Amino acid sequence: MLSFILRRFVAMIVTLWLIITVTFFLMHYVPGSPFDRDGQGMNETVQKNLMAHYNLDKPLLVQYGNYLKSLAEFDLGPSIKRPQDTVNSILARGFPVSFQLGIVSLIFAIVGGIALGVVAALRHNRLIDYAATVFAVIGIAVPNFVVATLLIKYFAVKWGLLPTATWGTWKHVILPAAALGAGPLAIITRMTRSNMLEVLNQDYIETARAKGLSPAAIVIKHALRNAILPVVTLLGAMVANVLTGSFVIEKIFAIPGMGKYFVDSINNRDYAVIMGTTVFYSALLIFMMFLVDIVYGIIDPRIKFHAKEG
Repeated sequence: MLSFILRRFVAMIVTLWLIITVTFFLMHYVPGSPFDRDGQGMNETVQKNLMAHYNLDKPLLVQYGNYLKSLAEFDLGPSIKRPQDTVNSILARGFPVSFQLGIVSLIFAIVGGIALGVVAALRHNRLIDYAATVFAVIGIAVPNFVVATLLIKYFAVKWGLLPTATWGTWKHVILPAAALGAGPLAIITRMTRSNMLEVLNQDYIETARAKGLSPAAIVIKHALRNAILPVVTLLGAMVANVLTGSFVIEKIFAIPGMGKYFVDSINNRDYAVIMGTTVFYSALLIFMMFLVDIVYGIIDPRIKFHAKEG
């Protein structure tokens, strides 16, 4: 098991390095510079001084080496368009908000999706099963910004039940979390339902029934554990997808998370913020996939058995 974890850890570091390298060179090969939007009349001398100040006048390989050195020190550099801020301070200010929204959305999606999928499988070919299937198809097909617009129209504007913008109380979390979690909830519902239907027809489930185990024990101890294994494999990518997908939702609901800073940095060609945000979220995605591999090995004993033999 230890060798398995070490191999996954090395692969994680190599993958992150490749993402950093590709993103860095692509950013610098995009036409234009961060100072193009500061006005066409900017003095050439001023531009050169600014380029020198941010070390953008040095050869690209030198810039790349300096950036890797800064990353090793956990320094993501200064923001070009926000001279009073560093990328670290922007992340420290915006990410907790995005993280809070993402966690609430994930809890909503995981708990709701698994529960709805299990109930739909246990009531196969009944009304709730058909309703869950229709909901899953709609939830997967409809983009989250459309869901957000509908939630705002009815729950905020028409019925006046919840606030639509800013951030502060638990009421501000409900609508954006529901909009962000609707898609993952539909995916988990559909996957849990199909897996449960397959598992419930296995021989060991029939054996458990023959032994006189209660329906709850059969579902929780035997069926559900195997049915959610494929769901666990999705969680790593789903976490990153929810957090990055929140950029659009944050913009719609005027939430002061990372979405606001990331969109502004793209519009302003703020290299440091774009790079820092990309590296941060890439590291988060890769780390979550690393954790999923470990958790999967804990949940599924067969993986630990093969790991020991290898």
